[in-house]
Amino acid sequence: MEARDFLALTPMLIVTGTALFVLMLDLFLREERRGWLAGLSLLGVVAAFLANLYLPTFGEPLVQGMIRFDALTQFLNAVFLLGCGLAVMLAADYTRRQGIARGEYYCLVLLSTLGAMLMGASADLLMLFLGLETLSIPLYVLATFLRKNPASQEAGLKYFLLGAFSSALFLYGIALLYGATGTTKLDGVLQGLSGAMGAAPGLVLGGLGLLLVGLAFKAAAVPFHSWAPDVYEGAPTSVTAFMAVAAKAGAFAAFLRVLAISTPALAEGWALVVGWLAIATMALGNVVAVVQLNLKRLLAYSSIAHAGYLLIAVAVGGTGALSEPASAGLLFYLLVYTLMTLGAFGVVIVAEGRGENLSLEDVKGLAWRYPWVGLAMALFMVSLAGLPPTAGFFAKFYVFRAAVEAGSWGVVLAIVGVVASVVSVFYYLRVVYYLYLRPAPAAEAPAAGGQAEAEAGRPVYLSRLAAWGLGIAAVLVLFLGVYPTAALQWLTEIAAAAMGAVP
Repeated sequence: MEARDFLALTPMLIVTGTALFVLMLDLFLREERRGWLAGLSLLGVVAAFLANLYLPTFGEPLVQGMIRFDALTQFLNAVFLLGCGLAVMLAADYTRRQGIARGEYYCLVLLSTLGAMLMGASADLLMLFLGLETLSIPLYVLATFLRKNPASQEAGLKYFLLGAFSSALFLYGIALLYGATGTTKLDGVLQGLSGAMGAAPGLVLGGLGLLLVGLAFKAAAVPFHSWAPDVYEGAPTSVTAFMAVAAKAGAFAAFLRVLAISTPALAEGWALVVGWLAIATMALGNVVAVVQLNLKRLLAYSSIAHAGYLLIAVAVGGTGALSEPASAGLLFYLLVYTLMTLGAFGVVIVAEGRGENLSLEDVKGLAWRYPWVGLAMALFMVSLAGLPPTAGFFAKFYVFRAAVEAGSWGVVLAIVGVVASVVSVFYYLRVVYYLYLRPAPAAEAPAAGGQAEAEAGRPVYLSRLAAWGLGIAAVLVLFLGVYPTAALQWLTEIAAAAMGAVP
């Protein structure tokens, strides 16, 4: 390996080293000092984030053609590491309350982040599969981390069985594409597609179809979504928060590398399929979320619906090569989705006691007793609904605008997306309604003092680290909503550079 190979791997090596160090250190720490593990994990994530930010990028594949470290990889790494850092901050106090503050927890979170980074950097289908498994296997274990909770055990088992099945289909798709093109390198697959379609169209179409199934499962797209609500509800809430962003971000990073960038020769065909997946995903996610009273299940169906919006960007990018507006919109949406979803789950984390799942009834009047927590939740709900002046509005706006510019099929997808967003406003603002306009029974007669009033309802476990995590997510959601143009211009340049690297 050359020096530049090690440079490109530096952020991943830092994450790996931190995971192993935290796991080993846990052996020598007493129970009361295990809070250090979250701080050390966060320190490693920050070091990897800074290394990723300041390292030079390279146009050609590295590590014997297995990975890329271009501007797209650099941005995706930043999103993954930001999500991991916020997830660690939000989980630190929660894991202590639940009795799962162990080194294995943070090690698995870091290793799953490593898998997402490998997926975003992949230049080879086999590396993409290794990244997918590195992302997934820690999540299977994390879902079962409440070992005495039957719902957690059921969630982990269901996720593992369905995830193993989808991974097998994904690997079989790689085998079919290798049989058709004679290579697993993404550049080589792209160059060999035209000839392979003439000689063995069944292998090419079957291979791409199976890859799509594997990635759609990770993205929780309909009809491969059935695992998400049950797993999200049964897993520890801090795991659910991380899982909701890590698995989806890794899946869409792979969509960018495989479908949108590496197979433009078949773009019109798979764009139609992805478009129908987007329509089904938006429709089911938003309609079923309307009737949910459990907050984790509501956010699970919300996550499914947002996968549909992201799939619009992938689909309309298939009208040619990945169009710059569609790709920039997808990248901006991934960043914003990570922030607002982690923030929303973060409020659920700090308001959740031991061994319970929050319902809408449990958060009645919460904003009056804990104004800053309620305001943060309201901001995240408004952003998830896609209302101004939040980043969620511009994330949807950029995706829908790219869809309209793509032609008639894109216009159809944009119209369905707008209608689905209108439906989503009901259940997102219903949460805000419960926060502000439905006082909890114990708080109907407000106490004279602020502290007494706070104690009148259910408690909120807002540690300093969790407060910083919620604050960072809220500020970024608001900042990107007020000043989105600079970020979009930067992401457009990243997309153009990524497309220019594809022969």
